[in-house]
Amino acid sequence: MEMVYKIHDRPPVRKLILAAIQQVLAVMAGTIAVPLVVGNGLSQSAALLGAGVGTIIYMLITRFKSPVFLGSSFSFVGSMLAAFAGAATISIGYVGIIIGAILAGSVYLILSLIVKFAGTKWIDKVAPRVVIGPTVVTIGLTLAPNAISNLFKGNVLNGIGAPVANQYLCLLCGLVALFVSVGVSVYAHKTLKLIPFIIGILSGYALASIFSIIGICANIDALKIIDYSLFKHIEWIPDFAFVRAIKGIKEFESTSQFFKYFGLIAVSYVPLAFVCFTEHIADHKNLSFIINEDLLKEPGLSRTLLGDGCGSMIGAIFGGCPNTTYGESISCTALSRNASIWTVLVAALICIASAFIGPLMTFFATIPDCVMGGLCFALYGFIAASGFQMLKGVDMGDHRNIFVVATILVAGIGGLVVNFYYVQFSPIACALVIGIVMNAFVNIKRKPKEPKEEISKEE
Repeated sequence: MEMVYKIHDRPPVRKLILAAIQQVLAVMAGTIAVPLVVGNGLSQSAALLGAGVGTIIYMLITRFKSPVFLGSSFSFVGSMLAAFAGAATISIGYVGIIIGAILAGSVYLILSLIVKFAGTKWIDKVAPRVVIGPTVVTIGLTLAPNAISNLFKGNVLNGIGAPVANQYLCLLCGLVALFVSVGVSVYAHKTLKLIPFIIGILSGYALASIFSIIGICANIDALKIIDYSLFKHIEWIPDFAFVRAIKGIKEFESTSQFFKYFGLIAVSYVPLAFVCFTEHIADHKNLSFIINEDLLKEPGLSRTLLGDGCGSMIGAIFGGCPNTTYGESISCTALSRNASIWTVLVAALICIASAFIGPLMTFFATIPDCVMGGLCFALYGFIAASGFQMLKGVDMGDHRNIFVVATILVAGIGGLVVNFYYVQFSPIACALVIGIVMNAFVNIKRKPKEPKEEISKEE
């Protein structure tokens, strides 16, 4: 895919800021959703700041050669819940989630050293296009149900926490956001094509605002899509995880209690880091394909792993949530055809600044699920589409390749999940592991192609 702005290109200031805001909007929903799911007082502002800081750490380590944003990882939600469940107090739970993130990041550091000395050629053999392509497809398609369910949701809740807005009005707002985004991307002026998501979100938000204001004035709950009451509870200063953790350290009653809890955290986090390693490879191979630059060679997988690990640890110290590379960021890069590292850098700085601007964070929180669902239609679909593109050149007439692709798609889309104590292996991780094993199995007896002998002129 031809990029309008390549990695080291710097767009004009106005375009740069708009493109960066678009990146923020693309990753924001997932980044602030993780602390909401985990609960226990985790701050959305702190999570967004942690994502911004983690992204900058990643870019520094990768020498500004890998244009990807790091956001809160959903893979570690179960581990974070286990850390709070196994803690005597919530403050001790904060100690656990920070220690867990450091342990998981340390695994990435060890893997980085292994890759540094072993090289990356083995990865192309173990996980070629026939494995990575359908894995990327499953990343997009396993996210698809979230986009569908969000299409029918506002963010105004009744007393028991259920949406009260008319589902069809929510659907209309989401579809407006979707079609405006696509229309701008396809038909608009060159400048506007760089920011289709901003225009789509604003269009959907504007329509939802019209319905909501009418609903408030006429006291009709079914028309209330946007929850403006959130502005009454603005968080002006992020509640950083490390502040809560410092209090938690003092609450351990004995050294034995600490080490027992440390064992629980290690079991919850460390195995999952190895699973996320496979997802790291899939994301970077996908981004490499999109921008036509092999990131596993330059800046190198050892650096991307080191950056991901350090960015995850630093992000968790601030927000409590380990970070990971975001598929939404990658698809945003693909759709806008903007791979500029400057865009990602400014997006990270916006996230850091936004964490201290209470009204802006609250505005982000008021964007209804249906509008973000419409946006995610394009984002998640594009992730899947890029996976199909990676399969170009793969001989699908060869049964070996068909079996590899088939097993990955069924495992991933079918939702295969393996639980082992506190560790949950996601469908994507299971699909990739099964695909790697299947690819090795069907190629055990494959003979290398012999070069054709040239016919001599005498013949």
